[in-house]
Amino acid sequence: MSKISKFQTARWSIFSVLILTYILVFFHRMAPGVVSEYLMADFKTTGTRLGTLSAMYFFIYAAMQLPSGVLADTLGTRTSIIFGNIIAGVGSIVFGLATSFEMAIVGRFFVGLGVSVVFISIMKNNAVWFNAKVFGLMSGVTLLIGNLGSVTAAGPLSAMLGVFTWRTIFIGIGMLSLLLAVAGFFIVRNKPEDMGFEPPNKKAAEGKGPVVHKSWVKNLLSVIAVLRIWPGFWVQFGAIGALYALMGLWGVPYLRDVHGLARPQAANYMTIMLLSFAVGALFFGWFSDRIGRRKPVLIAGMLLYVCSWIILIYYKWSAGIEGQALFAVMGFAGASFVITFASAKEAINPELSGMAVSVVNTGCFAGTALVQPLFGWIADRTWDGKVVDGIRVYSPADYHNGFLLMLGFAILGLLASLFVRETYCRNITVEDPAKA
Repeated sequence: MSKISKFQTARWSIFSVLILTYILVFFHRMAPGVVSEYLMADFKTTGTRLGTLSAMYFFIYAAMQLPSGVLADTLGTRTSIIFGNIIAGVGSIVFGLATSFEMAIVGRFFVGLGVSVVFISIMKNNAVWFNAKVFGLMSGVTLLIGNLGSVTAAGPLSAMLGVFTWRTIFIGIGMLSLLLAVAGFFIVRNKPEDMGFEPPNKKAAEGKGPVVHKSWVKNLLSVIAVLRIWPGFWVQFGAIGALYALMGLWGVPYLRDVHGLARPQAANYMTIMLLSFAVGALFFGWFSDRIGRRKPVLIAGMLLYVCSWIILIYYKWSAGIEGQALFAVMGFAGASFVITFASAKEAINPELSGMAVSVVNTGCFAGTALVQPLFGWIADRTWDGKVVDGIRVYSPADYHNGFLLMLGFAILGLLASLFVRETYCRNITVEDPAKA
């Protein structure tokens, strides 16, 4: 086997382990929406408590984004992915075995803690194992495949609930995470040089951005001080905070309570939305690379996304093809946020790309952690007391009030996109070789 073939085998084997782990990340992120009725019944939760249980994942995920960037840039992808899988696996098993609301919270905490390092590790891996010219495309591919985990957490999970209990499913997912930790130990390596290969981006070593220090604290502070990466944070905080709260928790209950859909039917809507989100992530990453622009593509996607929220709230749409099309458009347009990752990477010294992406990515999970319980709190304030089989049933007015909150967050994402720095799909801190 030639050296080129060995290199290709190595990098795609590593990518495979990472992306399988990432699929589980998305499963944990979106599954509470489908099992919400079981969680409400088993743990006797209010909407606020249900939102808090689901959001625990996002709270710790958001808190860990900056440390995750530090870990990716210091300890490396291999260590992060091994211990991340171990912690998430144990957390999923604890969640499945939970006999109380408090124990379930602990399980979700450890799941969020474990999976919090995965995405940044993949972005770092993509930055060092693949050519910089395809980073936007690889970001899209990563989110496309990762979103298969979201899809399994919708329709397929609903179908599995007809055979297995929700507890059995989460215990099984935990065991799979532990197996991936073992695979990470034997397969994953931090960079091509660790296996005797030449790095694909030799010219990215010397930049005009923040100076790379030996101290990770100084590096982190230098990244945080770069104002041009922060609009991406607010895009994700607003737009994706609202979208994940809908897809990952409140979408299925809304379709059940307001449109009278059974859980399997409602889960199919989420499947369609998540598939569109996955396709959109690939499309926007590819299209942005193709035309050599970031900002106009992001703004267009965010504008369409806000319009879809307005239609969801104010237009008298009906369940069926019309409703499915609306959820598909919302998922597709929301996926335009993927461009913020490439923008962050291209606005910082390549050596610090992990930290830069982590700063931007924090917005997504901070927003979701805030919206999920806040939506439940708003619904609880006007709830009329209706309960069916131990599950709170909310009225159209309850959901309408919560959706106004989500629309506000979506508009924030659109406004932030106007301030994203245009990089023309190249790292603006590195001298252009053509001008050298």
